[in-house]
Amino acid sequence: MNPERPEEPAEERRPPALVIVGTPIGNLGDLTPRAHEALAGADVIACEDTRRTRTLLSAVGIPLAGKRLLAVHEHNEAQRAGHVSRIIAAGHRVALVTDAGMPAISDPGERVVAAVAAAGLPIEVVPGPSAVITALAASGLPSARFVFEGFLPRKGALRRRRLDDVAREQRTVVLYEAPHRAGATVDDLLDACGADRRVALARELTKVHEDVWRGTLAGASTHLVATEPRGEYVIVLAGAPEPPGATDDDIERALSAHLGAGDDKRTSVAAVALELDVAKRRVYEAVLRVTGQ
Repeated sequence: MNPERPEEPAEERRPPALVIVGTPIGNLGDLTPRAHEALAGADVIACEDTRRTRTLLSAVGIPLAGKRLLAVHEHNEAQRAGHVSRIIAAGHRVALVTDAGMPAISDPGERVVAAVAAAGLPIEVVPGPSAVITALAASGLPSARFVFEGFLPRKGALRRRRLDDVAREQRTVVLYEAPHRAGATVDDLLDACGADRRVALARELTKVHEDVWRGTLAGASTHLVATEPRGEYVIVLAGAPEPPGATDDDIERALSAHLGAGDDKRTSVAAVALELDVAKRRVYEAVLRVTGQ
């Protein structure tokens, strides 16, 4: 098919747009009617792997006749993003899919969406399955506030900094990891967060062998040693506990240090309130105790 020359009259066609389509992460029954309609009505399907998308289309009864499959993956997305925009500008509907789940969520698609948006062209979203949300819902961990970290850097200082950030994060954290690296990542999280931090390990989501293990990081490390590395993992990690507040003794010690260094009472009160994140009124009451006036 030549995307520059529509095969059907313009009046019978849906308006040109980029249509972001969520596809199943395992169970084909999770393809929504809207997603089926979007794929069936697209002129071009921009996909991470054309072979996998052909298999999906065949399995759900969408004919390939009259469609073009355009490979858009991590290695060529930057170059293909402008091409997709030009296809839409020429009057065609482009469905954007990845191998599984929602495009642009730790998968190719972000650059395509940005390019189409920058060109002022229409963008539609057909929501679908997401491993992030599926694992979070099944984890049993707090879900009102969470952060998605995707894949951690594989090694080096950048990985250590990210692990430190994750260890301090007070919201629930969702990570992705490949099966053969899951054990090492859990061990690194164990070192960074401590043995008792709660975690859920989810894999094969929505598939026949779906598995969600729940426990502590210490238990997860032991569990993975005895588990065959199969299926990409979603790691859902409980947030860090809130740090304990400053005690009266902490405030008085800090005030004594400032006063001993020659600061006046007003300066000392302001400095300690800022350092320990406590109310100035509380620090002022403490300075009266420390100075006896």
